[in-house]
Amino acid sequence: MDGGAPYNPRTVEEVFMDFKGRRAGLIKALTTDVEEFYQQCDPEKENLCLYGFPSEQWEVNLPAEEVPPELPEPALGINFARDGMQEKDWLSLVAVHSDVWLLSVAFYFGARFGFDKTDRKRLFNMINDLPTIFEVVTGTAKKQRSSEPQIKSTKAVQSKDEDEEGLDEEDEEEHGETLCGACGENYASDEFWICCDICEKWFHGKCVKITPARAEHIKQYKCPSCSNKRIRP
Repeated sequence: MDGGAPYNPRTVEEVFMDFKGRRAGLIKALTTDVEEFYQQCDPEKENLCLYGFPSEQWEVNLPAEEVPPELPEPALGINFARDGMQEKDWLSLVAVHSDVWLLSVAFYFGARFGFDKTDRKRLFNMINDLPTIFEVVTGTAKKQRSSEPQIKSTKAVQSKDEDEEGLDEEDEEEHGETLCGACGENYASDEFWICCDICEKWFHGKCVKITPARAEHIKQYKCPSCSNKRIRP
């Protein structure tokens, strides 16, 4: 369903990269592309699934027709529950099922290509070091969030005297557990970040297409998800 040749990762590293690509696509669907995802999950359509691809793209589509399928299938019929619950609860539910699907695909490859106990443990540990899609979508992985200036770029805040030499280290410690609401990656002190004034999630500037120069002229920043939100029945 990727629209290309079948992709079969055979090593632990290749399976992990496959996992990360699919995960990035699913996170994109449930955060930065959430409006498009919502519209595609029409309850009037047949059973629909959310697919993530190694290319970091996502797709809402009907399940595979072949039985058994080439890969484990995602949760079926995610569109039917869309209008029957609060949007955030629905997105959280889809996120949970997406986490389950990602693990099933990763360990399907592990079983298919004969990963032993050591390989399976190493793969799980690599996966477990990343926050789950559910944690990214709900913000529960973010253990601490600064209430200080809502736009941060530690590159632009350089020490000017000896008393300020430890600022970068302190900033790294303070925001070390902060995760990008779009890609789910950890905070890094050499990257520009911006915080949504509505949901208070932090984002890489590059993930939401905001530059430091543009941020200077934004009085109240709304992330793509909050910008697209509207009252729904």
